[in-house]
Amino acid sequence: MQRNSLTYQSYLKILTRELVPAMGCIEPIAIAYCAAKARVVLGALPNHIEVKASGNIIKNVKSVVVPNTGGRRGIAVAAALGALAGDATNGLEVIADISVEAKTNLGEYLENTKIITSSANSDHLLDITVTVYRDNSWAKVRTVNEHTNIVLIEKDGKVLKNKEILDVEDTDCPDYTLLTVKDIYDFAETAFIQDVKSILDRQITLNTAISNEGLKKDYGANIGKVILKVYGDNVKVRARAMAAAGSDARMNGCELAVVINSGSGNQGITASIPVIEYAKELKADKEKLYRALLISNLVTLHQKTGIGRLSAYCGAVSAGAGAGAGIAYLCGGDYETIIHTIVNTLAVTSGIICDGAKSSCAAKIAVAVDAGIIGYEMYKNGQQFYGGDGVILKGVENTIKNIGRLGRVGMYETDKEIIRMMTE
Repeated sequence: MQRNSLTYQSYLKILTRELVPAMGCIEPIAIAYCAAKARVVLGALPNHIEVKASGNIIKNVKSVVVPNTGGRRGIAVAAALGALAGDATNGLEVIADISVEAKTNLGEYLENTKIITSSANSDHLLDITVTVYRDNSWAKVRTVNEHTNIVLIEKDGKVLKNKEILDVEDTDCPDYTLLTVKDIYDFAETAFIQDVKSILDRQITLNTAISNEGLKKDYGANIGKVILKVYGDNVKVRARAMAAAGSDARMNGCELAVVINSGSGNQGITASIPVIEYAKELKADKEKLYRALLISNLVTLHQKTGIGRLSAYCGAVSAGAGAGAGIAYLCGGDYETIIHTIVNTLAVTSGIICDGAKSSCAAKIAVAVDAGIIGYEMYKNGQQFYGGDGVILKGVENTIKNIGRLGRVGMYETDKEIIRMMTE
């Protein structure tokens, strides 16, 4: 692929835009971000906060631990910490640098601050509005479609920002429709390493660190530790265990950042850690690892483009297929091997539901990575699933399109029912 081509440059922009660091589960972080931004607009520490959030946000905040809160969970906690001490200039790391004093004062602030949370009743799957009050003054911040995509800022009735809400996530972004598995493979094979090195080095460093942390300490259900204890220590086991361990830590309040993928830390971990583990086992050089990670990350993003940021379809499935593709490449697989790995993987796990961020995400990640490995091993051994097998169609792009339809359209009512079950 030519370096100056539209597709090459678009892929670089997509990677730069998507593979960014975040600390904590993204949905509570987005609430904290809005609250921190609203506090800045207000110009004072709020004594009253109102949060309106769409169902998918509520689903993903309900059960996950918010970092730097002493193990607390929930919308009110995320909003309070953002308003009390969040750094609105730090994006998805808004609550990464919380002082000891602020951590100590959080409990008292929660007790003394009126915090009201409610459903946004929005047509947008990702929709957060935080309004903060002090005396006779108030400020409002709303984000839609993406976690830091602020579309409205108001203070005391004066509109300071009003951005049109479009069906697309962001008009000022690269063209994701250019993503195809064929071009992803071409890009990974020909990419100038200096163009992607800093992005991928950060992913390798941060995501490896949180996975190691998950194995060292007691987090959630300790899925990573259980897998290693029960199944042994070969690379197929380690790929699953290390990815699960990163989620163990992240879902249960670990204060280390991760590099996300498709707006999700769990997907960022799933798309990277299994590939990194296989590279270690195979003693692959750094360049080979970089190229495998390009395949894994971009294949994950390609699938998620059709599904959307939030859905009843578990994002780990997409990332597991991406990881399988990256592993296939590391093991010497060509384009045909990679596309069959993806299709085989999606035939196995496309049906896992997303019922919010929590400890069991780590187990779903382990299953998704296992499916990715099976998808590759099947094709290596002359076996594959064919078009007409369930939702699988002939051709990898047709299958990805079908899975996108399943996640976005087919599971739309499922998503509503899951949210009702979780909140009633």
